[in-house]
Amino acid sequence: MPDTEATISIYVTQLRKRVFNMLTGPPALAFIPAFSLAAFWFGGEGALLVVAALIPALYLLSGGLHTALGQVPLGRHAHNGFLSRSMMEDACEDVFDVSVTNGLNSCIHVIEIEDFIELVDRFGAAAGDTVIQRMGERIAGVMRDGDIIGHIGDARFAVCVSPVMHLSLESCIQLAGRIQAAAEEPNSIDGTVIYADVCIGFCQHTRAPDNRATGWLEAACIALRRAQANGPSSIRAYSAQMHQERKTRRALHEDVVTALDSGEIAPWFQPQICTDTGRISGFEALARWTHPVRGVIGPAEFLPAVEAANLLERLAEIMMYHSFRALKQWDSAGVEVPQVGVNFAGSELSNPRLVEKIKWDLDRFELTPDRLAVEVLETVVASAPDDMITRNINALGALGCRIDLDDFGTGNASIASIRRFSVSRIKIDRSFVMKADRDPEQQRMISAILTMAERLQVETLAEGVETVGEHVLLAQLGCDHVQGFGIARPMPFDQTLAWIAAHNAKLQDVPQIMQGRRK
Repeated sequence: MPDTEATISIYVTQLRKRVFNMLTGPPALAFIPAFSLAAFWFGGEGALLVVAALIPALYLLSGGLHTALGQVPLGRHAHNGFLSRSMMEDACEDVFDVSVTNGLNSCIHVIEIEDFIELVDRFGAAAGDTVIQRMGERIAGVMRDGDIIGHIGDARFAVCVSPVMHLSLESCIQLAGRIQAAAEEPNSIDGTVIYADVCIGFCQHTRAPDNRATGWLEAACIALRRAQANGPSSIRAYSAQMHQERKTRRALHEDVVTALDSGEIAPWFQPQICTDTGRISGFEALARWTHPVRGVIGPAEFLPAVEAANLLERLAEIMMYHSFRALKQWDSAGVEVPQVGVNFAGSELSNPRLVEKIKWDLDRFELTPDRLAVEVLETVVASAPDDMITRNINALGALGCRIDLDDFGTGNASIASIRRFSVSRIKIDRSFVMKADRDPEQQRMISAILTMAERLQVETLAEGVETVGEHVLLAQLGCDHVQGFGIARPMPFDQTLAWIAAHNAKLQDVPQIMQGRRK
């Protein structure tokens, strides 16, 4: 019974809006001749002139023209019959008001097809339209007659549940599962079967930001983005934490420019150790943001903000400058640090002036090129055609810089790519190193990589070494260098001198063990 009353309440609210739009919109213009005729009949020509002048003026003052213009995008989509986003927002606001007024419950689910652009590229625009149409029909088949369905994006739908007495979180999750199961059914189009994954985010009206209708639909969209970040076919519910995280990300985007200019973002240095001698073979420069309020922020949080602001090259310049400055300071302190590794993304490697800039910085600090290890992700090397990236990497190698292939084993770089780019060292990804001292399968993978590297006369470094057991195993298998929390965590430059002194002191009384391996 309450469900029926809630549905009637929604229809009454929508009817009021339609009547208001009719009286203030274009339909009202149809009554002007009738009003004019009545005025002439009862008041003569004077009354006719007054009415003819007054009614258009009142119409404009009431916003009638604005309403007329604004009605255009509020109609239904001609090709699928579902509500547009703006009309969906109005409908959701009505549902929210009814739910709050009558003590009922509702929820918005937002559904989006994953990788829809790739689907269209592969099967064509017509197939994409068919998939969208069928998905809308399947979603409608899951929902009740009183529920509201909107097509709010190219591959995105939203459903707003008609207010009910009881709607728990578990019920919302079950509904999301039914929607997902229906939406992901295979599509047979012209003899071709097309599969589409969907992610779903939802928000109960009681969890909407500030407990208001404004932003309720957007909250469900935020939950959808969290689901998409988790992987295909994921479902996520909106929470206040997501709202806070979104505000934090926005703040980071606003602050990142100032942070780069003020020196808040700078490299921290993580040592790399030679497994033969135990001595320091270099440091890797890792970007860290020392935020005045939030403390130290890792690159996973702020790099998207740097990229969005088109400041990756600026970040690379800062990392290079401070890394070269650190090398000079280590030299002045009389400690031996052979090289520093600096990460370069694809966008930075595409800069035609990159080699010239690096040569200028090396000359400015009076450093030889071999003191810089250019760290390039394996995915960048694997996808680099014979273009500016290729020319820059080869030019830096010819200059005398060392080329490190980062995260080896996670991408698709071939042996030919290693030789084509004159790679000096491959960095074995931590996913292969993790628990290698206890997992025979991990050991076999590492052994295969080390054997390949030895045949190619390429040095090796294992990342993510966290235990003594992993360190010892890698040394026994023949890995040249190790790096990870088991050696030392990244540290600001002013802590490196003390760490180097302490590390070298531990080596004084330890005999050097030569393993007869390749140098």
